[in-house]
Amino acid sequence: MLTPSWTKNDKKAKLLIYTFSIIVFAVVVALGRVQLNVQPGFDVHIFALANAVINSVVAVLLVVALFAAKSGKYLLHKRIMLVAMVLSILFLVSYIAHHLLAGDTKFGGTGAIRFIYYFILGTHIPLAGIILPFILFTAYRGLIGEYPRHRKIARITWPIWFYVAVTGPIIYILISPYY
Repeated sequence: MLTPSWTKNDKKAKLLIYTFSIIVFAVVVALGRVQLNVQPGFDVHIFALANAVINSVVAVLLVVALFAAKSGKYLLHKRIMLVAMVLSILFLVSYIAHHLLAGDTKFGGTGAIRFIYYFILGTHIPLAGIILPFILFTAYRGLIGEYPRHRKIARITWPIWFYVAVTGPIIYILISPYY
């Protein structure tokens, strides 16, 4: 096992994790009501493409990190997961920029593809909304060296985060013709 990177302070960690999660959730909810009326001089949907690429990379990193952990390569696992978290922060910034500049796009597909799109979207959105504190608590438990608790919460966090990371690019592929 690795030496803990952080000193344990559950009270402070809970406050920071919950505060950050609530702020991010509130900002994302507010995006549905706010759109900037500016012309930045480039196709603002480049942010949606960036989001899809970032999510794809995060999905791959999650799989590689899982294999690293299962193989006992804990330092590699830690580094990969930290990269996945940094990329997720970049995703969030890009996501906010896209929605501020582009607003909402209506899906124009019909038939079975419409059902598939809305099913994926309808599962992706709530899971994306709840995963952040799980990710942060999982990382915190790993960074303070509470590995049994880290593994326990990771069994919940990993599949949800992976699903959100995989379905994000699928949603992009399905909606992008309607930009």
